[in-house]
Amino acid sequence: MTETTTGGTARTPEFRLASEVIATLRQDLLTDAFAYRPLPLAGAPDGFSRRLPKGIRRYAPWRQHAAVGALAFLAVLFTIDGQASYLGDLGQLVMGLIAAVPVLMTLVRPVGAWWAAVAMTVVLAALGGGVSWPWTPGAFFSYIVVLFLVALRTGPRVAAWMWALTLALGAAISTVFTGEWGSNAPEMAVTSAFALVIAGSIQIRRHAKAEVSAQQEVTAVERDKRTLLEERTTIARELHDVVAHHMSVVAIQAEAAPYRVKNPPPELEAAFVTIRENAVAALTELRRVLGVVRSADYEAPDAPQPTLASLDGLLANVREAGLSVEKTVTGAVRELPQGVELSAYRIIQEALSNTLRHAPGAAAGVEVSYVLGGLGIRVVNEAPTGDVRPSPGAGHGITGMRERVAMLEGEMTAARTESGGYEVAVFIPVRNRPEPVPEPQEGTA
Repeated sequence: MTETTTGGTARTPEFRLASEVIATLRQDLLTDAFAYRPLPLAGAPDGFSRRLPKGIRRYAPWRQHAAVGALAFLAVLFTIDGQASYLGDLGQLVMGLIAAVPVLMTLVRPVGAWWAAVAMTVVLAALGGGVSWPWTPGAFFSYIVVLFLVALRTGPRVAAWMWALTLALGAAISTVFTGEWGSNAPEMAVTSAFALVIAGSIQIRRHAKAEVSAQQEVTAVERDKRTLLEERTTIARELHDVVAHHMSVVAIQAEAAPYRVKNPPPELEAAFVTIRENAVAALTELRRVLGVVRSADYEAPDAPQPTLASLDGLLANVREAGLSVEKTVTGAVRELPQGVELSAYRIIQEALSNTLRHAPGAAAGVEVSYVLGGLGIRVVNEAPTGDVRPSPGAGHGITGMRERVAMLEGEMTAARTESGGYEVAVFIPVRNRPEPVPEPQEGTA
């Protein structure tokens, strides 16, 4: 089947295929061949870079550039050693620099560097000298290095084009200068093929590693979001009992209030009925919401939610687990809102659990400070000691603590101490309850 162009000329499938091949060649090796594409600095230091002295380690991001410079220097040495002696020392040095130029060009213009390598091959082949021909030892080394570096920075399609044109280059030089296949053109074909295969393998591995890293980052973000939702769900379950208790008290007091007043007006009775109905409706909706966030295996606790009054029992449990912990309480102990008490207890519980997992053998201290305007909590542990290894994994305890503190509009810091331990400091603001106004007694103004 053929295609007809606008002018009426039939285009065969072979012609279209050849046009596509030529277009691909033009795009890969001709279009913007000498565009400026600098080699980026290396990323995280590798194992060898980490072993370098600090004074040299700061130059580790330039290690790829240094490696290319070293290869260019080797190209100069190989060229001088394998060039004909009639050129003299200066001529051999010039030939060595010609061989090094394409290698250095791979740092800024990779595709143009390959074209420079082609020109270098023709120049050194024309000058001749030595047993190896058309590629002298220096030209052979420089050409292979350029192929390898360009393939690393471009792709497998460009590598295939360079290899095919390398075969054509060897055949053309041999035909023009000797009329037969060159002495080391087959060696160049095989060696360049191996170099390009190795470069392609490295590039494939690099891309796969980048994809895995990107996928791990996405997975970490999704895991953090899921952990955050789970922590918020847990907090909602725990605070349900606290809120439900207060709403139940409101409903009971609203129902009993009219009976505590002698001959209450109808408007007051209607107001208390409305308060009770709203409290019961809110309690019903609260239970419905809890049913949505409750997991299938969730079981409502039989005992009331813990408060700071239960802190001694928590400390006794962690001491039985092997953690040496001391408690310090400062300020005037007073009753706090149940949500604050519950969150403070959970924060201390999670901080001590982290100490057990990540700092085995270390002593810990718990400070609870009743200050003006809020509650201060500080849990600090020493560096781990002994032969017991810390439990692996970062966990999500810090996330849960931050969520509780943020819910109460508080502040939290969690960081390592200078001695190698860990410290969690929290401040939860608590509004002062208005003191009840005493009722005036009979007979007083």
